[in-house]
Amino acid sequence: MEDVQKSQASIAMPIDRVGVKGLRLPIVVRDRESGTQHTVAEVSLSVDLPAEFKGTHMSRFIEALEHWEHALDYNSFRTLLDDVAERLQARNAHVRFEFPYFLRRRSPVSGANGMMDYACRVDGYLKDGRLTFTLGADVPVMTVCPCSKAISDEGAHSQRAEVRIRTRFDGFVWLEDLIEIAERAGSCQVYSLLKREDEKYVTETAFANPTFVEDVVRETAKGLSEHPKIKWFKVEVESFESIHNHSAFAVIESQPA
Repeated sequence: MEDVQKSQASIAMPIDRVGVKGLRLPIVVRDRESGTQHTVAEVSLSVDLPAEFKGTHMSRFIEALEHWEHALDYNSFRTLLDDVAERLQARNAHVRFEFPYFLRRRSPVSGANGMMDYACRVDGYLKDGRLTFTLGADVPVMTVCPCSKAISDEGAHSQRAEVRIRTRFDGFVWLEDLIEIAERAGSCQVYSLLKREDEKYVTETAFANPTFVEDVVRETAKGLSEHPKIKWFKVEVESFESIHNHSAFAVIESQPA
């Protein structure tokens, strides 16, 4: 049968990335407490396309996923990227996995258990045989405004913020490491289950530790910079302001190692 994708493009222009996205796949990730954790990832896969080719072979992305072992770690990720590049005859390949990662959190006073989910992602970019591997986590925290507290006779405005971390590193880094660094940076961490005594503790802890979005991003960056294996990071904090019709945000990106 005719291979239309390999025919001459009417506009001879290279494409940086072409591929598929929105795929859902059961995967296994490493869990510090339990060893492994089963979750479901949304996957995107892409390659570069030379100027002379009309299109790529979309079915080959799915074939690569079908032959993949579904256990997410550095070596298996490299294997998947190599396979994608080989099947698509591409110099460059990119794969992204986005998935919820679950941790059981104990409430601070009552000790009640509740499951927290964190949006995590892994990006792999294979260029001319070299892999760039990026691990990330989005972590909710609570913040109390220092300015509001300082100028108010009673109370202060508080809100939920999200700490978004992206890292590159040597060796292995637990997702829990990133999550815990972020949670320590806010006025207080958040929980899925709080009894009355827990709510009292969270409120008083947060109001005793007011933080601007700038404070949170700096504290997170400090924690990441002190991690012995992390060689590069980018952290963005977005505060979903409770008294404004907008969000506040701050970003710090480290220099490459």
